[in-house]
Amino acid sequence: MTHRFPIRVYYEDTDLAGIVYYANYLKFIERARSEWVRELGIDQVEMKAEGLVFAVRRVEADYLLPAKFDDQLIVETTMDEGSGVRLVVRQEVKRADVSLFVAIVTIVCIQANGAVARLPAAIRRSVH
Repeated sequence: MTHRFPIRVYYEDTDLAGIVYYANYLKFIERARSEWVRELGIDQVEMKAEGLVFAVRRVEADYLLPAKFDDQLIVETTMDEGSGVRLVVRQEVKRADVSLFVAIVTIVCIQANGAVARLPAAIRRSVH
């Protein structure tokens, strides 16, 4: 299943050249992952109260084409692979059907002391 999250590029997202500043793509995909997790029925505030949070362990990113001010983009999030403690998602930022940015993101769940914990059941179920 692919989750789609719309984003509009604001002036604050761009650099002096008028294109989206490279680090902002990471913000875009983070927002999309948060909405994807919410759609799975996972309450991250409740998770934190229980001493668990998600953490990005690795990001592999390819910047293909620039996005510009006022572009309407879609972030597509698709689960690639996973286990009980690790989840790999593919996230693609598109303008219409044109791919601008692709990232492979590895996510883990950690406890307050930094130790790795099992992923929430809703995510584990969607992996298998």
